[in-house]
Parts: sequence; C-alpha cells; structure tokens
Amino acid sequence: MRFALLFWLLASGSTLAAEPFARAAIEGSGEIVPGQQVRLTVDVFVPDFFTSPPQFPLFDIPNAMVSLPEERSSNLTQTIDGVQYSGIRRSYAIVPETSGPYAVPDVPIELGYSVDGKPTKTTVTIPGVSFTVGGNSLPSQPVFAAHGLTIEQSFDRDPSKLKAGDALSRTITITAMETQAMMMPPVELGSVSGLQQYAKPPKIEDGIEMNRETASRHTETIVYTAAAAGTFDIPAVSYPWFDVDSKSEKTATLPDVKVTVATAAAKEAIAPQLSQENDRPSGHVSIWLLAVIAVALAAIAFVLRWLMPRIAARRVKIQALKHNSGSYRRHQMLRTIKTGNETAVYAALQAWASESGYRTIADWLAKEGTPALRQQIDLLERKLFAGQGGAKINRVAIVKAITQHSPAVDQKRQPALPPLNPGAIKERLRA
Repeated sequence: MRFALLFWLLASGSTLAAEPFARAAIEGSGEIVPGQQVRLTVDVFVPDFFTSPPQFPLFDIPNAMVSLPEERSSNLTQTIDGVQYSGIRRSYAIVPETSGPYAVPDVPIELGYSVDGKPTKTTVTIPGVSFTVGGNSLPSQPVFAAHGLTIEQSFDRDPSKLKAGDALSRTITITAMETQAMMMPPVELGSVSGLQQYAKPPKIEDGIEMNRETASRHTETIVYTAAAAGTFDIPAVSYPWFDVDSKSEKTATLPDVKVTVATAAAKEAIAPQLSQENDRPSGHVSIWLLAVIAVALAAIAFVLRWLMPRIAARRVKIQALKHNSGSYRRHQMLRTIKTGNETAVYAALQAWASESGYRTIADWLAKEGTPALRQQIDLLERKLFAGQGGAKINRVAIVKAITQHSPAVDQKRQPALPPLNPGAIKERLRA
C-alpha cells in the first residue's frame, strides 16, 4: 500500500510539473557575413495538445532586420519524463547589417493548451540565443549573401529580326536559396542608345521547391522599343553576390545582346484614279490633304508611344489597389475556406482576424464568433495541432457564419481622427 501511494505521488508530481516551454537555436554553423540570412528555429511544446496555436511575434534586434517567412509550420511530438508533449516549429529570418555580436531578446509567445481537458491560455518565452557576425577573412560591409544563385534571361522574340515600331520583351530571372526574394537587389540594366526601355515592377516569389530545397526568385521584365532601323547593343549584366558555401564574393553575368531593327515595310496603297475633268488646283488640294493626314497620324503615333508606358504603370497601380482592398481580401479568404486545404483555411482565418483588428483567432471568436463557428474552428485546431482525425470541417457552415456575422474589413476600419479638412465630411456624405 505504501509503495502504491508513493508511486501515485510521483506520477502526480510529474503530471503537475508538466508545463509548456520553448527552445531556440541558430541553424547551421560557421562564419556569418553582414547581409547573410540567419535562421532562428523556435520549437514550442505543451503537454497533451494545443487548443490554440502559438502566436509568434516579430521582435527587434539592433542593426538587424527580423522577419517571419511565410512558411508552413512543422508539428512535433516528444516524450519527456514520461509526459507526451506536442510541439510546433517556426523559423525566423535575421539579416545582420554590421559585424559584431548579436543577441535574441526574450520574446513572449502566447498559446493555448489542454489542462485536464480544459483549454488554458499561457505564455512561454524564447530562451536567449546569441551569435557573432564577421571575421578576419570576411567582408565588413553588408553584402547580398545566398546559396546556389543562378541568373537567366529570355526574350519573347528574336532580337535580330525586329522592325521599326516593334516591342522586344526581356525577362531576367534570379533564383537563390538561403535568402528571401525581398532581399535580392535589383539588376543594374544600364541604358541602350537608340532604344527606349520600360521596366515593369519586379515579381518576387518565396517558397519555390527546387531539388528538395526551398528557393526564392526575383524576376524583372524590360520592354525595349525602336523608332528607327539600326543595330543596337543591350549591355551585359553583372550581378555581384556572396556565396555562403565557399565564403567568397562572386559575380553572376549575362552576355550582351545585339538587336537588329529593319525598316518597317510600307503598306501598298491603291493609287487614286483622277478623272479628266479634275483640274490642277484640285490635285494640289489632294496632295495637301494627304500631307495633313500623314502629319496627324504621325502625331497620334507619337502620343500613343508616349502614353503606353504610363498607361501600363497606371494599370499596375490600379491592380495593386484592388488586391489591397478589404473586399478583395474578404473574397480571397472565403474562396480559400471553400477550396483550400485545412492548413490554408486556418491561415486565412488567422489573417482575417488580424485584418479585423484582433490579436488572435480566439479573441475574434470571443467577440464575433457564433457557436457554430467556434465548433468548426475548434475541430480544425484539433486536427491541425493535436493530430486528431475524425469528421471533416463544415466549410459551408464556416462561410455562412462569417458572411452573416462579420462585416467587411473596409466597413470596420474607420479613421480614428476627424479629417483635417472640415469639408471632407460633407464630401463623404455626398458620396
């Protein structure tokens, strides 16, 4: 009986001592240069299972840029002193700007977990982690550092077979690993004498799967036009970068390209048939009329050539405004709930809660959620963070609850201060 009581006390003490915790580590080893991306991996563990996922906040480090890449978190399990723990792993990206020592501050992470079957909220802290940047053989100034960088270019047509007035589109693609697309510097294109060039806004992509690794990509598109015939040289491209594998500075290059533009073929026209009754003055009038028409067409062509880049830039700006609108984000969120996988659905709901002004999904549900919506999200969290199977989530019920009880973000967010111009209120009422 005494041994049984002692065993029960030891088991109870082990259970009571089971608390959530976090651990952190710097990935990789070796020397780090200023401008090189450093990955800080954070693991958060709770006994039993999560009832709400950890909220990984951004934090500040002097002389460094910290971001949380949009990567899928990893689920972990571990047994410690006979207690089964569930874990979630996320990675921060830290880009130091100068040489010297760096220290990660204490970062609180809020989460929810199950205690005797009841959801409980708590906060764990990332333990202190430090690293050193720079070395005697390394650059002291910031560089663009990456792994496995490649640069390529392509054209939408043969540069040697153009005619006056044609447009030539050139696409330059830079792909690299162990970096983020937003950290890739733009390409120094230079200018081409005799050709007009227009650069479209660059396209950046992260999370590209390449040979079992994740890469980032920076794409630039340049359009060249020639008003007259001739031979033109597009200069070679040099793209400097620092190879984190060989710890050396390298330069990726693209060769120069010759562009040959021929005279545009004149269109065949039907010669006017003048009757014998037409006298000489009427012939002079026709010649002057044709000259005026030719000048007008040339002026129209010049205006269109001047307007085309501006129209294209305006179209890109309008498209960006549309994608940044609350109604568009609401539509995309509902579409993800209907067709996306369960991880994407949860990420969309978490982003929607943040857009609606709430810190977590739990806060959003407490304020605006219906019982049906809470039930579905609880089921979703158990499937994602506790590894529990069972029934599928009711996507229709989630969409219906959100559309009936949650107004659009644009309707929620009103200016905190009155307009500086008193007449703005009247203008808003008229609108």
